[in-house]
Amino acid sequence: MAAMAGVTVVEVGQWRGSGAPTAERLREGARLLAEMVGAADQRVCVDVDDDLRSTAAKVRAAVGQAQGGLLVTVGGDCGVELEPVAAARERYGDRLVVVWFDAHGDLNTPESSPSGAYHGMVLRALTGEGPEGLVAREPVAPERIVLVGVRDLDSGEVAFVEEHGVRHLPVVDGAGLVAAIEGCGAGALGNDGSEGREPVVYVHIDLDVLDPLVFRSVGCPTPDGLQPDQLLSLVAAVAERFEVAGLGLTEYEPSRQEDQELLSGLVGELVKVCAQAGRTTPR
Repeated sequence: MAAMAGVTVVEVGQWRGSGAPTAERLREGARLLAEMVGAADQRVCVDVDDDLRSTAAKVRAAVGQAQGGLLVTVGGDCGVELEPVAAARERYGDRLVVVWFDAHGDLNTPESSPSGAYHGMVLRALTGEGPEGLVAREPVAPERIVLVGVRDLDSGEVAFVEEHGVRHLPVVDGAGLVAAIEGCGAGALGNDGSEGREPVVYVHIDLDVLDPLVFRSVGCPTPDGLQPDQLLSLVAAVAERFEVAGLGLTEYEPSRQEDQELLSGLVGELVKVCAQAGRTTPR
């Protein structure tokens, strides 16, 4: 196996962006996830505020201090992903493809959201639409998003996916996911304006992408999810083929010892495959 790159962990125990009644558990979930990552070259714990904009500014500063290698952001609710993904977008330009492992699309706006919770809007905010002060400075094009394991879309999200050509893969294998990412990256421009460069992938994982029959420590469990080995296999397929710009792990609400034991092995493996310095496919 190739040597692992350095790892920076940014811990963000944000819970105010969640609509779940048990959302305060996310603070402890973020702490535990950060510990499960294991040895890291740098670990930053963001002091969260009740105001999401203030917390986002602190996350932006923490991401800016990362010393290179793989950035692992642990939440907290999915809203913590705004600044890490935005930073990757600014660094890699249109080469960036966002792979969103989640039971939900997180593609609502304040107007379309049934709950009004920001964690259900953050991916839409990354495309440039969302609450004032909580949108990406350089939007991610919808056609450079791949939804994986998403199985609970609101009507407004369905319309957005269909209108903008968002790739939606409720069930997929590694080869299918790699092909979808390659399709997103066709003709992408790097920040230097060069064409035809390889996609670079940001991997977002909301743990409710897992099937609640095996993992239930989330605020919004949704039937028919992925098995842990499926999730790891899919992320490994991505990491073997593409450069990984960052990894986000979110929405862990500790409630069962067996779920913590499951994550204690899975999280380390996910980080390990994403932090590989080499790739199996020539660039």
